[in-house]
Amino acid sequence: MKKIALTSLLTIAMASAAHASVNVMDGNPLYMPRAGHFYSETALGSHSEHGEDWTLGEEFGYGVTNQLALKVKTSVSEIDSFDGYAWNDTSFGLTMRLLKKNGWVADIYGGYGVAPVWGDHRPFLDEDDTEYTWTAGLRAGYMTARWTVAGYFDFNYIGEESFNWDDEGWHVLHAGVAGQYLIDRDWNLVADVEYIGVTDNGVKNAGTWEGKFGINYNIDSTKYVGAYISGGLKHATGDWEWADGVGYGVKFGVDF
Repeated sequence: MKKIALTSLLTIAMASAAHASVNVMDGNPLYMPRAGHFYSETALGSHSEHGEDWTLGEEFGYGVTNQLALKVKTSVSEIDSFDGYAWNDTSFGLTMRLLKKNGWVADIYGGYGVAPVWGDHRPFLDEDDTEYTWTAGLRAGYMTARWTVAGYFDFNYIGEESFNWDDEGWHVLHAGVAGQYLIDRDWNLVADVEYIGVTDNGVKNAGTWEGKFGINYNIDSTKYVGAYISGGLKHATGDWEWADGVGYGVKFGVDF
């Protein structure tokens, strides 16, 4: 009986280890492309309160080395079954891996973005409407053959001009925890909880909590598809309240 139990445990451990080594991209929150590899993550989502509005997002990146990666992100939306439309945002970023040892991983990252880019009744990069964001952050976590947990924190400066840090812009922080659990070789669960707050004096009741839960299926060792739901708490009235409705969507990722 003990021999059977030990054999079963070894089988599970071997399957988990194989999964961790074989599946290059499966939605892991600490994923980073290897040197010379590209990756793409495409997401399509909506919200239960605005079911006729959809947003299509794309993140595309490249591993310059095993410790340095570049990426570009953008998204477009349609409103009321294409009665309106928008090119929401575009950003450029880089990630540098500082540590990868004995399961521990630590990265620093930064980026620059513009929003909105263009839309219905909105000129391209309208000087009266467009905001520019600079980002600097840190993420760190621990990976095993079965699960991953990671924390992250970033600081964002949002202004009306790209290089004018004295224009009384917004100072926004993001802090969160993300995780992944491998069910078996094909399926895994992911979850993320994030706090977003404004640090400027005089700004009150601007904080939000956002949570996301999803399930991913590995098509093969370099591709996955997933589905997710999301919701949150807002502080706009001075008290924490659940935001109306839930978000939902699908995602496809590939490493090549």
